[in-house]
Amino acid sequence: MKTIAETAFQRLSQGTPLVLAKITAQQGATPRSAGTQMVVTTEEEPVGTIGGGLVEATIIEQSRRLLSGGAARFERFDLGHADVASMDMICGGDLEILLDPIFPSPEIVDLFDGWRQMENQGHRGVFVIALQRSAERVDRIYHALLYGDGRVKGHLPLTAPAVASLAQTGQSAKAMQIVFVEDHHVILEPIHKPKTAFVVGAGHVAQPTARMLAMVGFRVVVLDDREAFANRRRFPDVHTVQVLLDLNDPFNGMSVDAQSFIVILTRGHLYDMAVLAKALETDAGYIGMIGSRRKRDAIFQRLRKDGFTEAALQRVHSPIGLNIGAESPAEIAVSIVAEMIAENCKLNFQECQRP
Repeated sequence: MKTIAETAFQRLSQGTPLVLAKITAQQGATPRSAGTQMVVTTEEEPVGTIGGGLVEATIIEQSRRLLSGGAARFERFDLGHADVASMDMICGGDLEILLDPIFPSPEIVDLFDGWRQMENQGHRGVFVIALQRSAERVDRIYHALLYGDGRVKGHLPLTAPAVASLAQTGQSAKAMQIVFVEDHHVILEPIHKPKTAFVVGAGHVAQPTARMLAMVGFRVVVLDDREAFANRRRFPDVHTVQVLLDLNDPFNGMSVDAQSFIVILTRGHLYDMAVLAKALETDAGYIGMIGSRRKRDAIFQRLRKDGFTEAALQRVHSPIGLNIGAESPAEIAVSIVAEMIAENCKLNFQECQRP
């Protein structure tokens, strides 16, 4: 699944105008949180979601009207009163959504290309929307990128000290923030490298697991030493499929950091143990290995003899996945992906329970 930045760049580089619809404020229980966004064009299916239901359908309709001629604006939804009956939504909270029509130009395409590249390369930065508003109406709106080294791409009608302060605030943030600076409402969207899931082993469980991981926003890398299994025909939805010389050093040349997830689904115990040993040498935030408790215990005992500590082994989720009684490959994939979503929430210090 493409990110918002990748999708927007692709559409704009093809000459297609779009609306970036972003939840800028929420109170109480709502379908999605502030910072959630989607890309809407006239013809293509929207990419991303702001919660589904009739709220999203209304936003899509209004966005397409703006593409026919209209300025950026805010839309508000009260899901706790009259809107509930008419929209069949009983969340009970309030939403404010910015509809930001963006039309292709060389400068805009270059801006979104910069956003896409910063995201893919894991560079620190901030995507900025600065605007002046009168209630729901947006009078002026500007877009820019703030790079980690202080560079600015695009135009912001702000003083240099204000821009420097915004860069510092945005880069230290874990989620979208809105600040008021020099008569402008400024939306700061910190740019993060997409969370990467390394799926080692391209067998029957890996297929639905990789597909679901891509669906929920992971950048999926599938690794195996068998070309007959590790190929685009079997894994059309993932970012990378790589055939290895062998499984004894699967992460050689890979960028595995604290935001990375490793899923071990190889075809045998010895391969699992070899991959797990290498995984434990990385800084991966999540390591999961398929198999029974008996298999896990046998592998752990061997790794202890090889010098791995109890603290290292405690990093491993095995048997992998939530205990939901899964049996089929698709059911096992659901359990794995659900566990990874929960662990990702913990890694990023997010509130993991809906209000």
